[in-house]
Order: sequence, then C-alpha cells, then structure tokens
Amino acid sequence: MKTAPLKLCVVTGSRAEYGLLSPLLKLIKKDKSLHLQVVATGMHLSPEFGLTYIQIEEDGFVIDEKVEMLLSGDTNTAIIKATGLGMISFADTFNRLKPDWIILLGDRFEAFAAAASAHLSRIPIAHLHGGELTEGATDDAMRHAISKMSYLHFTATETYRKRVIQLGEEPKRVFNVGAIALDNISKLKLLTKSELENQLAFSIDKNTVAVTFHPVTMENNSAKEQMKELLSALDQFPAMRIIFTLPNADENGRVIIEMVHEYVNKNNNRAKAFTSLGHLRYLSLLNYVQMVIGNSSSGILEAPYFKIPTVNIGHRQTGRIKPSSVIDASPSQKSIVAAIRKALLPSFRSSFQQEISPYKKRNTAVNILKEIKRTGKLKSLKKSFFDLT
Repeated sequence: MKTAPLKLCVVTGSRAEYGLLSPLLKLIKKDKSLHLQVVATGMHLSPEFGLTYIQIEEDGFVIDEKVEMLLSGDTNTAIIKATGLGMISFADTFNRLKPDWIILLGDRFEAFAAAASAHLSRIPIAHLHGGELTEGATDDAMRHAISKMSYLHFTATETYRKRVIQLGEEPKRVFNVGAIALDNISKLKLLTKSELENQLAFSIDKNTVAVTFHPVTMENNSAKEQMKELLSALDQFPAMRIIFTLPNADENGRVIIEMVHEYVNKNNNRAKAFTSLGHLRYLSLLNYVQMVIGNSSSGILEAPYFKIPTVNIGHRQTGRIKPSSVIDASPSQKSIVAAIRKALLPSFRSSFQQEISPYKKRNTAVNILKEIKRTGKLKSLKKSFFDLT
C-alpha cells in the first residue's frame, strides 16, 4: 500500500522570511514523498508592503491559504489585535489543510500566532532560528515561546542550539544546521551590476550603501528620534549613494517609512527607497555596495558573506553572535558617523576578509528536511522537559 505524502505546511509573513525559506520550499516541492502547503500572511497581503505574495506565485508556488491579519495601525494595540486575528484565522486554516507539520522561521508576531494555533491544534512545529537573542525587540520573547511550542528545532549556531536545550528541549530534537540564508546564497545566481542597476533604475558606484532601519520595539517611541540621528549621520557623507529598504510591519514602523520618503524626496539625486527588493535583488545588491547600515539581521547574517562591513545601530540586535565585520554604534549621529568612518578604512575591511561566518554550514535546507522526514508523522506531541542538572 502506497504511503501518503507527508504534508509540510510552510507559513510565511514577510518578504525577508520568504527569501530565506524559498529554497526549502523548492526542495519540498521536488520530493515525491512530501506534499507542500504554503500559507501566506502578514505583509505579503498588504499593498503598503508591496503585495509580495505575488512573488511567491511568480516563483511557481501555489498558495494554499491567505491569512489576512494586518491592521492599518502600527501601535502596540494594533499588533496585539493582529496577533489575535491571526490565531483565529490560522485555527480555520490548519483545520482545512490538516498538515502533518508546520514549518516556521524566526520570531515575528505572525509566526507566534501561527505557532500558538498549531500548538493548540496538536500539530507538530519545526522551528528555524530558535535560541537567538535580540534584546531590543519584542520578538525576543516570542522566539523563545515559539521554541517551547515546537517539536523539532533547527538552530543557526551551536551556541543557539545549547540555548534551546537550556529552555528544556531534548538535545536529540535540536539540530545545529547553520543559517539557511548562507546556504541559499551559495546556490543563487546573482544579478550582474548592470542588470541590477537596470531593475532598480539607480546607478551603483563605489560609494553606494544599503540602509535598513527597523523600530526598536522594546523601547518606547524611540523610532522617530533614532531615525533622525541616522539620517543626520548620512548627511555627513554627501558623496554617499543610498538605497533604503523600508522596515517591516512593526510598532512605529510607519514613522520611519515617512521619514525615509521625505529624505529621498530631498536627496533624489543620490537616494532611493524600496518597499521590497525581493530576495535575489537584495542579495545581489549586497554584492556591490560598500557597506550595510541600520539594525537589520541581514547585516549580521548575509552581509558578512559578501565581505563587507556592517554598521549596526542601537539595541535591536543586542545578544546576537556578530562576525568581526560588524561595527556596533549607538543611535546618535556622532557614533554612527564614527562607525561609518571606521567601516571605510581599508585596514578594517582587510581585517575580516579571511573570516568564516559562525553561521555557515553546508546543506542547511537538505539537513532540515532529512530530520523532518526521519521523524515522520507523530502520534503524540508529548515532550519531557530536559533539565540541565
């Protein structure tokens, strides 16, 4: 008797997350012993954030369910309501799809809503990028909560693996597979500089930088002041050409978006903003820019792969393991300017050219699927708490 394919449901709520997950989706789709289910939610369905579900479909994936959960506001009340709305919708979605596994990446409120719904539906969760710390973001606690609701764990470093075990998860269910982002880059055919310039309608030279700044959600109303300091610092480098990628749907995110658009309007000869570059264009951009500036995790994970410096601003990424190419700066003009000047030094740039990222391992996506397939369909989600003593 033929065994029914294992149904793996991948939930994605943001453009960046989908870019990381897409090679895993391709592997699942190719495997005849597996059945891929895709659930798009969050920013993918929002015109304000580029309706990026279209990119998922253009890549050849069928979206089985679209879960609307984003509200028009960006206050903490709106985020809480969106999370609750997401849980209600995921309950129905998972009941219809009846997946054998839910696959989640990271820590955002969309993933938290999906995890809570899956947990209460008794559907096992495979969680990527657990055990990490981002002490400046509310995502930090949600990541650990998702880990506790998950059955299989795929971490990006051994330190993070140990931290998931410290949360009480059994070591035999926690795997250090490396960051899926780095495994993906090595398999991508990046755009040439001229192809990228044509697609962006923006000239890229040796003075071009990529800037992404997100709200620091564990700080009250700091977004406007911190963004003001960053933009003031960029003004100190008039030859710098700037490509902004806009922030995610986080509390106070719209303040930053408005400030970026205003800055670009005043500096349209040297600056341009994009709601979403997409995975291929963003990684291709990193291959040609001088440095990354802001507080995105991509400055810690992807940028070091391309041997370029990162100016990491503020506390959003506090707690993450950082390669030596990352320069920490406080969210003040003076500190940011000093960090940019350091990043421009040839001696600094040469200091990390031989460094191997702590997040790099081979065959990350393949190894994730290998363990999910080995575990197979679960009859029980009962877990014993693993006590370190």
